[in-house]
Amino acid sequence: MKAIAYQTAGPIDGADSLVDIELECPTAQGRDLLVEVLAVSVNPVDTKVRRSVSAEPGAWKVLGWDVAGRVVAVGDAVQTFKPGDMVYYAGSLTRPGANAEFHLVDERIVGHKPASLSPEEAAALPLTSITAWEMVFDRLDVTKSVPGAAKAILVVGGAGGVGSITIQLVRALTDLTVIATASRPETKAWVRELGAHHVLDHGHPLAAQVADLDLGAPAFVFSTTETQRHLEDIANLIAPQGRFGLIDDPEALDIKLFKRKAVSVHWEFMFTRPLFETADMDEQGRLLDKVSTLVDEGRIRTTVTQVTRPIEAATLKAAHAFIESGKAKGKVVLAGFSS
Repeated sequence: MKAIAYQTAGPIDGADSLVDIELECPTAQGRDLLVEVLAVSVNPVDTKVRRSVSAEPGAWKVLGWDVAGRVVAVGDAVQTFKPGDMVYYAGSLTRPGANAEFHLVDERIVGHKPASLSPEEAAALPLTSITAWEMVFDRLDVTKSVPGAAKAILVVGGAGGVGSITIQLVRALTDLTVIATASRPETKAWVRELGAHHVLDHGHPLAAQVADLDLGAPAFVFSTTETQRHLEDIANLIAPQGRFGLIDDPEALDIKLFKRKAVSVHWEFMFTRPLFETADMDEQGRLLDKVSTLVDEGRIRTTVTQVTRPIEAATLKAAHAFIESGKAKGKVVLAGFSS
């Protein structure tokens, strides 16, 4: 089968940063599904791994953690899916990625693709939807109010993949006021289109901008990017006993800033459940089915903003470079292997 892979970690402009290769097609066993990959999307995690993690000696490393495709075979212990089912999912860091014609995935972290979306549209959703859902409803537990706080959530980096779906999920499933940050005219317009009530410029101090809204101190803050830069501002603007979550990787994180307000700090990593095969690992499959229902009911929409064909090293390298430029909004998707 065709695949895109690399052997040595490094910058995207290296000649061998991503190359087209041939691999043996895997076989479904146990609870695994063998999925024909129809579309993939590119996330910051793809670029981080490519820059920092080399393949085992003599082996190839295949990336890709957002998939929409068709089940072509199932293992003997599979309970939920059958050949022909259309699915979408984000996969696991412990396994080869999905930048390949066929991919093995544990059925417990797989959802049924939204019927109203094409594979290209669906591939934009799994990783970011799981991240946003787990942060908003599991880590921050936004359905539990913070006494005296404004019923509001600040989403730092609202135009990115995770921010784009977070705004929609909060609007669809809660009555919270959504404050999102963006810095360019096109990204500010994007987050408004997705449902943000207020848009702040993260190129300027955030606490003063929140105060100017005259809403009160937000109960919740979700930082998707540049957390270290905004940390002091977040500590100043969040409500006492509020809840703060982040997903990026600051070199340092001084959470003592939050002690005086007794703010709880939550880190979300959507790969935790499949990485450790937690007892509730199958929650990710159920979560994705809930997202499918919301999409098919017209309550949320895909966040894809760019689709490129075919899935090959040249197009994937361009997508990685674009993600690393910091100029992306929504999600970048690649579709279809060349015949």
